[in-house]
Amino acid sequence: MSETTGVRLRAPQHRISRKAIPYWTVRALPGWIVLLAIEVAGLVLPANPPGAWLVVVIVVTAVVALVHLAVMPSWRYRVHRWEVTPTAVYTQSGWFDQEWRVAPLSRIQTVDTERGPFEQLFGLAKVTVTTASAAGPLHIHGLDLDVARQLVDDLTTATAASKGDAT
Repeated sequence: MSETTGVRLRAPQHRISRKAIPYWTVRALPGWIVLLAIEVAGLVLPANPPGAWLVVVIVVTAVVALVHLAVMPSWRYRVHRWEVTPTAVYTQSGWFDQEWRVAPLSRIQTVDTERGPFEQLFGLAKVTVTTASAAGPLHIHGLDLDVARQLVDDLTTATAASKGDAT
């Protein structure tokens, strides 16, 4: 624990929205569809078909895609967490490469909300908390839009009241 800030790295309390599971599934699906379409085109379009090895490649790709689409979104949902305390913002993210981050409120410089087309479709938003850290900003993905808006409001109020110069 830091003696000056009272902040320590720990597992954040809040989960993201369950809507993140279908959101991540839909986001991953186009890449697999394109890859499989290219492989199938390579099988059916040439005058001289490439042989059985491409069928094996297509089957393996399809199996890997199905496993990825079935496992990755739920796994990410179980890992992704966030929390704001009177002293800091905590995040935990990733699925293979997992990251825990903490940012003292006194170090926060900006708080932003972002919503891409798929996030808008699912009613989700991403909140980005930018600090003076060389590690870069903290991202909280998969929040319900209303939760994201409230979080931005709360962080804006808390950082305005925080003593510190955010550097």
